[in-house]
Amino acid sequence: MKKLALISVGLLAVVHAHAQTFPSKTITIVVPFAAGGPTDRSARDLAEALRKPLGGVTVVVDNVAGAGGSIGANKVAKAAPDGHTLLLHHIGMATMPTLVRNIPFKVESDFEYLGMVSDVPMTLIGRPTLPAKNFKDLTAWIGQNKGKVNLGNAGVGSASHLCGLLIQNALQADMTTVPYKGTAPAMTDLIGGQIDLMCDQTTNTSSHIEAGKVIGYGVTTAKPLTTAALKDLPTLSDAGLKGFEVVVWQGLYAPKGTPTEVVVKLNSALKAALKDADFIKKQEGLGAIVVTGKRLDVDEHKKFVAAEIARWSPVIKAAGVYAD
Repeated sequence: MKKLALISVGLLAVVHAHAQTFPSKTITIVVPFAAGGPTDRSARDLAEALRKPLGGVTVVVDNVAGAGGSIGANKVAKAAPDGHTLLLHHIGMATMPTLVRNIPFKVESDFEYLGMVSDVPMTLIGRPTLPAKNFKDLTAWIGQNKGKVNLGNAGVGSASHLCGLLIQNALQADMTTVPYKGTAPAMTDLIGGQIDLMCDQTTNTSSHIEAGKVIGYGVTTAKPLTTAALKDLPTLSDAGLKGFEVVVWQGLYAPKGTPTEVVVKLNSALKAALKDADFIKKQEGLGAIVVTGKRLDVDEHKKFVAAEIARWSPVIKAAGVYAD
């Protein structure tokens, strides 16, 4: 018994010592989607903002895309629980349990929750050559082209895919869904006219709307947005889809078993990063809203995700879609 007690004390001492020296090397934020997309952009801004509160350590982004975001998430779930490998994931954390077949981890029990980062509205956008220039004309055009309208997304399980499902249901429209391996190639084809429509996060659409490369039809928030690129767009609810609202949230996670002291340090660093004036300015310029209040606490973050899992599960089951 004494030997076991000594071993336990020794292990606790090692964990405590590690926590005291954390971070001791480069921190990697895994983004489970392709480079160039909205989650990737948020991650790179966050990586920069985290460096100072983490003592100047290097923070890098690693894009690990595929299977509705589950491949990247699984990499973090299986990583060493030392706080040096983190996951930035969006609403997909709440949809993976239903959307991905044979998911190799449990969202609610295989991660340490570190706090929410931002809320990102969505925008419905169209190729620049579409004849419809507002949402009313767009719905008429869709009705006139039943079965011929192509709706792109960044892949099954992506935020653009989920938003597209809800729009199709709300419009009761028959569209051909075109999944891509990330938002960047989908946006390229939309700008080039190979697809007709896409619903994507403001962090990815604002600059293209402002440059006139795509047509903006509406935002998915309850109230209009005030950023330069989006201030003239109506909410989709006001434009005709009564009550339509979709916000894509971002959260930060570590592998289960990360020492409590390290989780506390990371949560504290995240809270400091989200107060960084440059980070806030970059996010607001993209239409994102930096999280404040209770959702920055680890327990509230976990409760929020559990509620979102319950919200999205019936929607996905009704749509009958899966990411293999």
